Amino acid sequence: MEFKLLNHANQLNQIDTLSQSVLQVIFKHSTRCSVSSMAKKVLTQELLVNKSGLPDVYYLDLISLRELSNTISKRYTVVHESPQMLIIKDGKCIYHASHSAVSLEIGMAAENAADL
Repeated sequence: MEFKLLNHANQLNQIDTLSQSVLQVIFKHSTRCSVSSMAKKVLTQELLVNKSGLPDVYYLDLISLRELSNTISKRYTVVHESPQMLIIKDGKCIYHASHSAVSLEIGMAAENAADL
């Protein structure tokens, strides 16, 4: 499984619709930040190891698309951070993490705990 590129605000409507049945993940990445590069490595490795049962993961280059990054922050009412991962379910951000906490494993565990 690979990252899906997120480069247009209208894709957020599609993410919200898809999130009604399958979790969606947005990864906001700064190409100028070493911490963000490490977070991207973690996510990439998780996607390679766990090929089934994972949510769709959208990749946003927030350096070149800062306005879209701001739109995401407003739409899902989360403070902008970099790197940042948002888990979207039923059109709402149910979990977000930044820096070294960016991990599908951590996010999925938090999402599952919220369902209990």
